[in-house]
Amino acid sequence: MIWWIALRAIVAREALRFVQQRGRFISALVRPLIWLLVFAAGFRAALGLAIIPPYSTYISYQTYIVPGLCGMILLFNGMQSSLSLVYDREMGSMRLLLTAPLPRWFLLGAKLVAGTVISIMQAYAFLAIAAAFGIVMTPWGYFAALPALAVTGLMLGALGLALSSLIKQLENFAGVMNFVIFPMFFVSSALYPLWKMAESSQLLYLLCAVNPFTQGVELVRFALYGQLNLAALGWSLLALAVFMAAALWGYDPARGLITRKG
Repeated sequence: MIWWIALRAIVAREALRFVQQRGRFISALVRPLIWLLVFAAGFRAALGLAIIPPYSTYISYQTYIVPGLCGMILLFNGMQSSLSLVYDREMGSMRLLLTAPLPRWFLLGAKLVAGTVISIMQAYAFLAIAAAFGIVMTPWGYFAALPALAVTGLMLGALGLALSSLIKQLENFAGVMNFVIFPMFFVSSALYPLWKMAESSQLLYLLCAVNPFTQGVELVRFALYGQLNLAALGWSLLALAVFMAAALWGYDPARGLITRKG
């Protein structure tokens, strides 16, 4: 019972913080909508129509990048959640949380779950707005995308959690994130099909293929078409385990970096 109470309290706290930060919700939707409605026109003219593996047919470029933009929301929100962890650590509330009579992995996992729930809500809000503009997925795909969004959100949130243990001060957060968010997003299949990458550069294709964000985007993309990409699921779960292990190590005062930061 105490575990459930702690999980509910942490999720409620993060939800309350998110509700009070309305600009965060608006910015999370404006960013992908600009890509969807403005930049997609230019990319569509350059790429034409993309062949999508789930259906092996031709669809519009806007429909292709919708899963990638959902991944953008999950990525940015995962990094935003890690920013709040750095702030909580500077204010001392993170130290109080970690001294609770519960396992450290559960407390960090609860923070991760809370951030993922918020990310999924933002992703579905974006899908609803995209549907209002006529970019509609299969009806079953909206339901099938829920577990895919959950796995991808947990993976990206765990990455942000691990990075937050490495950042000493809040002022250093923006610089570190720029070296994580933009390379992960642009060197992925979020905006371009992998076969287009292979046509332009084999090295770029390999970088996109090993990018964990690519695997998360492909998992969401196939799910939105009602199909399961087992390879993407396996790699996403592996990346989630690695990032979470790094976060647990980083927040362990006996072995991690928290002790050396004072």
